Amino acid sequence: MGRKFTKLNTWFTFILLAAVMNVALARGVVAQKTDTSYLRLLKGKTSRPVSSKSLLHLSLPPLKPAVISNTKIFVARPDDKLLANVQIFPNPVVDMLNVKYTVSRGAFVNVKIMDVLGNDVLTLFSQRVDLGDQTINYNLNNKLSRGFYFLRINVGTESVNKRISVL
Repeated sequence: MGRKFTKLNTWFTFILLAAVMNVALARGVVAQKTDTSYLRLLKGKTSRPVSSKSLLHLSLPPLKPAVISNTKIFVARPDDKLLANVQIFPNPVVDMLNVKYTVSRGAFVNVKIMDVLGNDVLTLFSQRVDLGDQTINYNLNNKLSRGFYFLRINVGTESVNKRISVL
């Protein structure tokens, strides 16, 4: 009889323990009071549709209307040319030579005037410049004789040659 009582007591204890565990897990509110998302589901607030604002806990700044600016912004890309938009005016030159060019990033610039044979006659400019539009104004009074010359602009590894006539 002792064995029967032990087996019966074991089965009874096992069934009682399973029932208690089932009730405890089914009523998990008491065990999980700190989990607010679970409590929200138990209270029945799922009747309204879930929006993206309730899922994201981010505070974003308010949007401002667009501001239009006339400032030029130069963005250098590695495949872009370093030197662009070379302009020489007036041509033919009488006394004043004006040179305009655009540099896409800061670099060393060398501007020279050469004769038809390629000999350096005059160096107009030789220094480092920042990116953007650059202008050189040079007075040629009695520095060059009449004839044809070439203006060479070297920026980094790039070079541009332009023909000028001096009267």
